[in-house]
Amino acid sequence: MKRVLVVDDSPSVRQQVSYALSTAGFSVVEAVDGADGHERIKAGDIGIVICDVNMPRMNGLEMVEAVRKLPGQATLPIIMLTSESSDALMTRGRKAGVKGWVVKPFKADLLIGAVKKLLVA
Repeated sequence: MKRVLVVDDSPSVRQQVSYALSTAGFSVVEAVDGADGHERIKAGDIGIVICDVNMPRMNGLEMVEAVRKLPGQATLPIIMLTSESSDALMTRGRKAGVKGWVVKPFKADLLIGAVKKLLVA
């Protein structure tokens, strides 16, 4: 079973997302920022990514753009989970291949539903 990668610089957000997804039966791995997330995706076995936008070292959109350049990762489902909701950021995300945009604070059932939908698609 491929894992869900949760990329966020906030330990509490990673914990909340990981708890919600693991109780729904998903195998979850965490990354502390975009650079860490990029390395974990390169290592393989990731089926979907949930990622924040604002993070140190490499932000979420930079990570998505870098991931899309990796062999075999052009269609990896990525959901942005962020407090950012500007049209410019969402447009940049869509152009980079982001499949969903969830604004914090999130409802666990909606996030789980989005993950299930994208893993089947």
